[in-house]
Amino acid sequence: MIKAKPTAPQNDETQKETKEKHRSIVSIITWVIAVLMILLMSASLYQYLRGQSLLELINLKSEQIGSDNSNVVLPTYAAADEYQSVKRDANADTVLPTGYRKEPVSYTVAPGDSIFGIAQSFDLEPESVLWANYDVLNDDPHLISVGQDLVIPPVDGILYEWKEGDTLDKVAAKYYVDVDDILLFPGNDLDMTNPTIEPGTLVMIPGGYREYETWVVPSVASSDAGVNSTILGPGGCSTSSGGSVGTYTFIWPTPYRVISGNDYWSGHQALDMMCYLGDAIFASDSGVVVYAGAISGGYGNLVMIDHGNGYQTLYAHLSTINVSCGQNVYQGQVIGGCGSTGNSTGPHLHFEIRMNGGMINPWLVLQ
Repeated sequence: MIKAKPTAPQNDETQKETKEKHRSIVSIITWVIAVLMILLMSASLYQYLRGQSLLELINLKSEQIGSDNSNVVLPTYAAADEYQSVKRDANADTVLPTGYRKEPVSYTVAPGDSIFGIAQSFDLEPESVLWANYDVLNDDPHLISVGQDLVIPPVDGILYEWKEGDTLDKVAAKYYVDVDDILLFPGNDLDMTNPTIEPGTLVMIPGGYREYETWVVPSVASSDAGVNSTILGPGGCSTSSGGSVGTYTFIWPTPYRVISGNDYWSGHQALDMMCYLGDAIFASDSGVVVYAGAISGGYGNLVMIDHGNGYQTLYAHLSTINVSCGQNVYQGQVIGGCGSTGNSTGPHLHFEIRMNGGMINPWLVLQ
């Protein structure tokens, strides 16, 4: 009979390995559980701290609103018997700028006034003031006089007196605007459903425009080419070609480089320069005097110089004249004194520059 060999040692080794594996697994599980617990605790702590911050913020807002946390009693709701309303007339221009006028006003001309200056004071273009006073100015800005009453339109455009037979379409087309420009202007106070306008009614045409006559002293050129030109009037004379010739440069003819009254614009193609009564007036450039004396048209005492190169300069409203027609003059020479003769509201120099008989803006060439 054969006896089996003992197996106990092998069993001991196997059991030992199994226990080691179990320990490793338990250790890993323990670490995993520990990590999960740490993460869970961190998340809980974050939520707690976040909740505390929000609570502090809420408390802070409450303190800012006020410490009185008592309940607010709201008024008992009661429906009105009828809805309240505010009656409002339709107005195409609901939002009106500050200082906006809808009606024309009257202005009395004061010493030193000009159409340009008056228009500026009412924030208007000078043409608008000129057009509104055609019956007294006849499109000539020099015809204003101290004490004269002028009509000042509310906005730029044409202040028009409605005539028998006029229609909105005809008047709008005549002054280059749309019918709606007339209808919607509040000052016209027109019924949009039946815009009837009685003859004699003053109607404002905002943005309207018309041609007008520009008043200037006409130059009369000699029949011979190159001969000095002159102007008609008692102070004019015939002069032969030659004499002093201009330098094509123009100096200020007054002691001050200041505009007093009208600047250069379409209805006043000259500069009104500041000067005091009796101040010296200088020749702006060299040339030959072709007019020296009084003249009609509102210019008063006038000197005109032909510079022999296509240019002429004109000096108006002088109190005195120091040169004679046909005399050679040189740039900077005194030709007269500042005055207020003719149609003038105060001492100043009306200064024009012409090129081949046409008016040019003196600002383009004055030095």
